Amino acid sequence: MPGTWRVLLPLLLALSLPPPSSAPPESATPWGADYFPNFTLLTQDGQQVRFFDDLIKDKVVAINFIFTGCGDSCPVETARLRQVQKLLGDRVGKDIFIYSISIDPYNDTPATLKRYAQKFAIAPGWTLLTGAAADIEQLRRSLGLYIDGLDNGRSKDHNLSLIMGNQATGRWMKASPFESPYILADRLANSLHNWKQPAASASSEAPVIRPPSIGEQLFRTRCSSCHTLGDATPGAPHGIGPDLLGVTRQREPAWLIRWLKEPDKMLAEQDPLATLLYQQYNQLAMPNMRLGQTEVQALLGYLEEETQRLQTPGVQR
Repeated sequence: MPGTWRVLLPLLLALSLPPPSSAPPESATPWGADYFPNFTLLTQDGQQVRFFDDLIKDKVVAINFIFTGCGDSCPVETARLRQVQKLLGDRVGKDIFIYSISIDPYNDTPATLKRYAQKFAIAPGWTLLTGAAADIEQLRRSLGLYIDGLDNGRSKDHNLSLIMGNQATGRWMKASPFESPYILADRLANSLHNWKQPAASASSEAPVIRPPSIGEQLFRTRCSSCHTLGDATPGAPHGIGPDLLGVTRQREPAWLIRWLKEPDKMLAEQDPLATLLYQQYNQLAMPNMRLGQTEVQALLGYLEEETQRLQTPGVQR
């Protein structure tokens, strides 16, 4: 019997122990070092950085892809993120980071990116980057910002999206670059930091919001990145282009219509007023927003309505 216990005791002890755990810790995320490429990129200052290790690991980030020669969407995306950066203040570079990566590394050298950053008055905490073309394409694929068919070939058209995320929690979300800067800033400052916490207020407390007109939607999504409209709100982001209040009364209608449709052609033709605006506003070209006649008329109608409302005492919306 004593011999039998000597054999059974180690077996009983082994059976009483809990099995080794094969589950990963709760903090683990599939969007870690094994998922993201860790390619070397160059900043606008010529510094080498690793995409995962140096740029996104354990950080809340906003990432978009641009190229400095872009004449339509990229300037609008950059101007919108500039508004977001101003709203976030000194949190950018501390617990929130913004990255713009060039999809044209052959032309966008660090020096070119630095000039671009200076034109848009980009502050510290927002880094512009370039690198090997194949590496940048792989980064776009990993982030879901590459579309086969749209991004192939020689065309530099690209997916009009930016992505924001918290690498530590694995929480990522795409966003339109035309979204309100206040919404984008709130997502970076609050949602991605505290995304597991329920909202404090009930839906019954939500304010009633007036639905915007087509012209107002166009201004908010296409124009407000660069322009204000008589906005004297304290703390509101200032535009990098002229204020548009009264513009329908200051410019000829035919000039305005063509300017909204094909500003790139007017600049190429050296239209005197277009050239003057280009020189006055830091040589930032008005982007071609591909607006049709109906959209142009709706936008001009909204600008005139706001001018009438804001410049006439007693007129309310």
